Amino acid sequence: MKNFQIRNVLIILIFLTKSSVGFGQFEKKSEDLAALTKTADSVRAAFFSGDVETVMKYHHPEVIKAIGPDKLLVGRKAVASDLKNTLENFQLEFIKNEVENQRIYGDTSIKQILFSLRGTPKQGGEPWTFSGRTLVISVRYDKSPTGWAIIHEIIQPFPQN
Repeated sequence: MKNFQIRNVLIILIFLTKSSVGFGQFEKKSEDLAALTKTADSVRAAFFSGDVETVMKYHHPEVIKAIGPDKLLVGRKAVASDLKNTLENFQLEFIKNEVENQRIYGDTSIKQILFSLRGTPKQGGEPWTFSGRTLVISVRYDKSPTGWAIIHEIIQPFPQN
């Protein structure tokens, strides 16, 4: 009988230990998800306001972006230059941002998003909409306001009607 009781106590202790470790990991993941959401929200808001400097705070210095089939940008300077040129000519607004999938693996986040972006020419002309799917990989980066920075992004445009 005594062995039975000791075994039960050990099983309960093991269960409690595993539960508390799992809970701690969940808390960290929730904090990470909140920081990553804030990163994405801040980037979209800065796009809308035309604030390239703020957008770049959330990009790793070694960022690589494939923003079209024929356009690969390597490094923060290239991304900032391209974005500055775009925002000088267009007001950009994300009108759809639907996260299809997001996973966090340690210090890396992988997020897949369906999006639509409305561009309004600043010098007049008709607004346009660009839609697609993007894969955004972020890493922990202590110089980012949220502790996360985009290091790689691939944009898959949808055919425009």
